[in-house]
Amino acid sequence: METHKEEDDHETVNFGRSLIVPSVQELAKQPLTKIPLRYVRQFHESHSLSDDDDDDDPLTPSVPIIDLSNLLETDSAESSSTYSIELNKLHTASKQWGFFQVINHGINESLLEDFKREVLNFFKLPMEEKQKLWQEEDNHEGFGQLFVVSEEQKLDWSDMFYITTLPHNLRKSQLFQKLPLILRDKLEDYSKEMRKLAMAILGQMAKALEMDGDEMRELFHDGVQSIRMNYYPPCPEPELALGFSPHSDADALTILYQLNETEGLRIRKDGKWVAIKPLPHALVVNIGDIMEIVSNGVYKSIEHQATVNSNNERFSVATFYSSNMGTELGPARSLVAKHKVANFRRVPLEEYFKGFFAQKLNGKSYLDFMKCQENIT
Repeated sequence: METHKEEDDHETVNFGRSLIVPSVQELAKQPLTKIPLRYVRQFHESHSLSDDDDDDDPLTPSVPIIDLSNLLETDSAESSSTYSIELNKLHTASKQWGFFQVINHGINESLLEDFKREVLNFFKLPMEEKQKLWQEEDNHEGFGQLFVVSEEQKLDWSDMFYITTLPHNLRKSQLFQKLPLILRDKLEDYSKEMRKLAMAILGQMAKALEMDGDEMRELFHDGVQSIRMNYYPPCPEPELALGFSPHSDADALTILYQLNETEGLRIRKDGKWVAIKPLPHALVVNIGDIMEIVSNGVYKSIEHQATVNSNNERFSVATFYSSNMGTELGPARSLVAKHKVANFRRVPLEEYFKGFFAQKLNGKSYLDFMKCQENIT
């Protein structure tokens, strides 16, 4: 495995902190019939938010499926009708849904299985081992929860492990060194494959947007990547709790790997919450706020949440890919020239992230903050 200098730690950027909270996994081991008050959501805030939706109703829309082999296998295929149809599907999904599943994505199945095994083992570690990997007071990386900014705030019914993976100089080397060795090796391989996949999808989006391809590559070639491993324990009162609060992602693209068959991801589509049923061997991709900004509002980041249930645990891994550190975040200049208007402000990427991680999750409120005031209606 490639190693990197310990002194890289002094170059790391601290995007923010989150108040340290108890482990829900440990809490769920107790013989509970009711959940603690701090996990109880108000009816209008959570309410399973999809009780109106019949997942088996043929009228319930399903998230689009993109076959990446039709887009990525050969350069010469770009002139084919199959390529054009698939590129248009990607474009439409990104505009109208902000979510899609990708099949034939080219990620080695054995790597996915090996990584899944190590993540599942990771959450089985004894609590005393996890404590060594817990969040610190001044930084949100490690085991815990994100976006906890007050002691009165409602908490999610989940544990997560969050870590910055790329570029290497942003890593917390000490945290990496504490990971189980096999997990560290598989995480290294997995993060590289996720970067390649994210860049491939972004490249196709540039073509669909009729954006300058060089501009897209320059924005993202050394992008910030972080990974969040999620564990949602069974909950004795699932109708009162949420696994993850409703939000849109701050990044450009999120790639979700569902590790078991328990469902829980729901997205807000046309005012209703729609359940996502991951396909076998597929990955779920969603547009983040950065991509909505870069696309000048053509592509849409979508509010989503995680629900829990009383019988089954759920595991997933989310990989977040963003633009390069040191860049200024704003609409792509080639698209501003094309659209004759800029719909979002320009800010340094580091400032954008620090603002995002400093607040409680609240739908798409942070993206609204980034909009040019004269364009808000």
